[in-house]
Amino acid sequence: MYDELKKAINESESIVFFGGAGVSTESGIPDFRSVDGLYNQKYKYPPETILSHSFFMSKPKDFYDFYRAKMICTDARPNKAHKALALLEEQGKLKAVVTQNIDGLHQLAGSKKVYELHGSVLRNYCMKCHRFYDLTVITESEGIPRCECGGMIKPDVVLYEEGLDDETVVGAVKAIADADLLIIGGTSLNVYPAAGFLDYFNGNKIVLLNKSKTPFDRNADIVIRDPIGQVLGNVMNST
Repeated sequence: MYDELKKAINESESIVFFGGAGVSTESGIPDFRSVDGLYNQKYKYPPETILSHSFFMSKPKDFYDFYRAKMICTDARPNKAHKALALLEEQGKLKAVVTQNIDGLHQLAGSKKVYELHGSVLRNYCMKCHRFYDLTVITESEGIPRCECGGMIKPDVVLYEEGLDDETVVGAVKAIADADLLIIGGTSLNVYPAAGFLDYFNGNKIVLLNKSKTPFDRNADIVIRDPIGQVLGNVMNST
């Protein structure tokens, strides 16, 4: 299957990668829905509740206690998957990364065209004056982070009950629609509306790299169950 993937990449001129939490687990960032994922751990409130807009507005201190402990991984570094995708872009083959992750590791690895569907922990803004802050405003503060104007600072991440950024959606959909090869990796494809973006693909081949089965397996031309970093790292080292 690795040879098939290598051949598909070599024959393609416009590749788009669509990825989820499984891309970053090899960097030590926990996912959400696996057996050991955040959603299967016990907290004072369910993680899905904590990560909602209404909870953030009503209990911001509890939100930030969880957010600092579980959603920020400052020690994480790009793994073989991130680096392989950055190399593919450098070679001119990969046109965009569409990610559901909020860790910024694709950019840290060198990727330039990244559509972050759910935002990024690296960006934060004041809800009152809209001034932007980097991650240190969260990590170096306690309780509820406040702007100099007194406004509450919010991470630039999409919480439950919030919509996706329109500009990001348009860019991601166009990239997928224009691709001739779509590589999907590290995602259960159960999160909407993001998973629905795949319906816009009109290209030649779909590759699915995921440890477990997904609803999209039957639509894929190549399905590989190995760790995504192992797959992409090996393929790029042999191209």
